[in-house]
Amino acid sequence: MMKKNKIVGLALAMLLSSQLGFGQSSTIKKVKDIIVYQDTLFYNAFPSVIKKKDGEFLVAFRQAPNRRIFGTEKISHVDHNSYLVTLKSKDGEQWSTSPELLYAHAFGGSQDPCLIQLKDGTLLSASYGWTTVDKRIENPEKPFFNSGGFTFLGGYLLRSTDKGKSWQGPYYPPNVPDEIHYDPFGQPMSAYNRGALYETKDGRVLWVVAAHDRPGKTSNYLLISHDKGLTWTYSGVVAKDDKISFNETSVYETPKGDIVAFMRTARYDDQACIARSTDGGKTFKWESMGFKGHPLQAMRLPDDRVFVVYGYRHQPFGIRARILNAECTDFATAEEFVIREDGGSWDIGYPWSVQLDKNRVLVVYYYNQDDGPRYIAGSILEVEPQKGK
Repeated sequence: MMKKNKIVGLALAMLLSSQLGFGQSSTIKKVKDIIVYQDTLFYNAFPSVIKKKDGEFLVAFRQAPNRRIFGTEKISHVDHNSYLVTLKSKDGEQWSTSPELLYAHAFGGSQDPCLIQLKDGTLLSASYGWTTVDKRIENPEKPFFNSGGFTFLGGYLLRSTDKGKSWQGPYYPPNVPDEIHYDPFGQPMSAYNRGALYETKDGRVLWVVAAHDRPGKTSNYLLISHDKGLTWTYSGVVAKDDKISFNETSVYETPKGDIVAFMRTARYDDQACIARSTDGGKTFKWESMGFKGHPLQAMRLPDDRVFVVYGYRHQPFGIRARILNAECTDFATAEEFVIREDGGSWDIGYPWSVQLDKNRVLVVYYYNQDDGPRYIAGSILEVEPQKGK
């Protein structure tokens, strides 16, 4: 009898799950998946995308050699020959086939170009880099951050005032006071992070950065620019914990003026977390969002709801999304939509979205299938407007 009741209960649960559309959404419909850029000679990853004021779409990503061609077995996210490149599109579906160089760092490989377009059309791209140094130059009093045989260079930004035709910089942000590491030049480490910046209603540019406040653990902090990304001021702590790490973070301002940070974590069961400031970024309070996924990026929809995308680096590997209310307060109950779940390994994700038109959204990300070459992919979604909007 006990076994029969369990079977009946399971059947009812499956029926209820199908009726509720678990893993799907009544307001999101996938139109199709596309390949933005693929070349088996290269490891293409970590994209971001914007729609410029002239209507042209611009995607930026990190391109490095596919070292498997040369016999390397393990995949690495760090490479001396990793450069920042861009592609263009008129419609967000058909993309240029030859990447254009955005930036090649003089001292090492660059990572994760994070694009933002400001209200006046200025473009910013935030990144960071790695190099190699001889251990004999290390000073115990000014420790480097070393990982996988590479030494961290710190963060920097690039800036364009001609719609991405040319880029100026790099501009180096200030050091976060908690940061324990120094760069290879013996200077305090410049702030860094991977995630979307945001321009507020009053013209400030917000950037949530990461810093090692102790060996092996990072926390999040807020930087603010009052001159469109040329200079930055340290504001304060966004999220800090004795055990949990917070790092790759996107920031967003709600219609009411709350500043919200969507954060990746470590040592916290891969929980996505959110931090909120109701005083303009002076103080924040963080909490778990109640689901797994990282990193996250948020975009305002035409009806003021917030479209949040994130990678799902657990089986089944893929890309997922949720739509939050305008103030991002319903994250615990917002319906999850599975965009893809056919990834070939955990080495996928880092999605970034852009509005194609009133009802369609493009999500770009890097992907692999059957653990093959990494490429830049995209999914076009139809998002039903909120009733009455």
